[in-house]
Amino acid sequence: MDQLLVLSLAFLLDQLLGDPPSWPHPVRWLGRLIGALEPPLRRWLPARLGGIVLLLVVAGSAAGFAWAAVRCAALVHEWLGLAVAVVLVYWGLAARSLARETHFVLEACERADWPEARRRLSAIVGRDTADLPPEEIYRACIETVGENTTDAVVSPLLYAALFGPAGLWGFKAISTLDSMVGYRNEKYRSFGWASARADDLANFIPARLTWLLMALAALLTRQHSWKALRVGWRDGRKHPSPNSAWGEATMAGALAVQLGGRGSYQGVISEKPLLGDAGEPLSADKASQSIRLMLATAWLALLLSGGLGFAARFWADR
Repeated sequence: MDQLLVLSLAFLLDQLLGDPPSWPHPVRWLGRLIGALEPPLRRWLPARLGGIVLLLVVAGSAAGFAWAAVRCAALVHEWLGLAVAVVLVYWGLAARSLARETHFVLEACERADWPEARRRLSAIVGRDTADLPPEEIYRACIETVGENTTDAVVSPLLYAALFGPAGLWGFKAISTLDSMVGYRNEKYRSFGWASARADDLANFIPARLTWLLMALAALLTRQHSWKALRVGWRDGRKHPSPNSAWGEATMAGALAVQLGGRGSYQGVISEKPLLGDAGEPLSADKASQSIRLMLATAWLALLLSGGLGFAARFWADR
């Protein structure tokens, strides 16, 4: 029951506060740790072995620190242990922050302040934004909300429910490693191999749960639920990554738009697979709908994760 209470309180904190930029955040600390460990591991070990060691050290440290923090706090008082667990889980969720940052982009679009919209967008996407026309700004917003529904919402909730703060922060470490070293370029193909494969494995089930939950959320929010289910299943496997397209494809179906296509990343043109069917135009309203759909999916993910956590606890106590 404590685990359900922790999950619920942490989720509510995220919905109320998001991630204020001026507050400290463990993901930034993980980023600094990865940046500090990469050069010596590259010097001392072969690239693939160094990447495996990096994964084990960073993920193990993150999970171990979260576990130790909760246990030590609980030794002082059980309520302190509960409070530390709530804060650690809250830190690992990002639904409200994702919604808020996307809203900032759309607010600039409403004012036709396109330079500001592009600047805001650059904070939440990896593509080049300097020359994006309005429709491409809306597409980028919808795509990042769809993709991050898994990474920032469903996966953290699931791992927190099943394995507590330690499980959540083990996952967040893997996700951060993948975002920093999991590239398929010459520099990281070998060194980042372990992190990329670990992220594929960690998100495999949550990505498919996102497909189902988002389709249900589309039904509850009176969007194209059946189309979300059909397009998510059809197009979710188009991306070279086994998980990246499930949220985006389901979002495309729910909004009756087409996503994917050409994009520029650090000056290099990339052709992503088309997700969804050509239908309604990309617009600020569609981007706003994507935010509402993501938040509805988050609430459903909370209910599912809480149920799975309760079931796991029940069977463990038998």
